[in-house]
Amino acid sequence: MGRPHGIFAWHDLLTTDVEKAKAFFTATLGWTYQDYDLAGEPYFVIKSGDEMVGGLGTLAQGFLDSSQSYWLGYIEVNDIDRRFALAVEQGASVVRPPHDVPGIGRLCVLHDPTGAVIGWMQGL
Repeated sequence: MGRPHGIFAWHDLLTTDVEKAKAFFTATLGWTYQDYDLAGEPYFVIKSGDEMVGGLGTLAQGFLDSSQSYWLGYIEVNDIDRRFALAVEQGASVVRPPHDVPGIGRLCVLHDPTGAVIGWMQGL
């Protein structure tokens, strides 16, 4: 990814209707999609031109217990394991601890101390 520390680097759309979402964002933003194998579930890398900007998958692939579609933003961080530990020390609660995603990097998902959900990533 090569993005600087502290900026939003990736957004996932976890949805009840992948094809409907793909059609909407293709028509309105011109996005294209690249298949990505994510444990046998349909998942697509969202591309704006040649740039990978996010992902699109089913609710089953998300980390939240939700029956509604939602976006999850990921902030690029350096040294994700150290920053994850610091976040927990500072009052964050764990949704998903740091884990590797082949071809993408290392990710975690937290609730910040106010309860908002946020993803962090250390991209490749």
